[in-house]
Amino acid sequence: MMIDFRVYDESDAPEAARPMLEAAKKRMGFVTTLNGVMAESPELLAGYNALAEQFGRSSLPGPAKHVVWITASVENGCEYCVAAHSTLALRARVPAEVVEALRTGKPLPDPALEAARRLTQQMVARRGWVDDAELEAFLAAGYTRRHVLDIVLGVGMKTLSNYTNHLAHTPLDPAWQGQEWTPDQLA
Repeated sequence: MMIDFRVYDESDAPEAARPMLEAAKKRMGFVTTLNGVMAESPELLAGYNALAEQFGRSSLPGPAKHVVWITASVENGCEYCVAAHSTLALRARVPAEVVEALRTGKPLPDPALEAARRLTQQMVARRGWVDDAELEAFLAAGYTRRHVLDIVLGVGMKTLSNYTNHLAHTPLDPAWQGQEWTPDQLA
């Protein structure tokens, strides 16, 4: 038996979540089903939004942020987030071959982005217990210790959304349907 989670919108969500959903609609043009599910807990929605805002401001270069979002979501097997972040990465002009490699768990041709992918994948898979050699390789690719901690922030953000989607079986928004993904697409 599956527990049903309601997908709220800005008109029927708990009162504390409504302003956040209204802001999301203005920002995105629609309320994502993820935000609609999270609205059940206004605190979760606020926390997720705060992490997303801070990660967006982080020192990681834009393409590396997309690498973190997709890699963490692939490692966690989150069909919703892989589709959403693949769409957003393509809109941000991340090369299609990079997005496809991320979706299939393959190495990236760009050494700096590959270092970000490897560190993120190891961080999620090993629950933060990344060995020193992996950290050294990341730093040798031109990143800083601050970038390491920025990836921790991005992984935390994705943990909130990935786990929510697992529990709620969040329906995929039409905006993400062109990038549908399942874990069986991994190499």
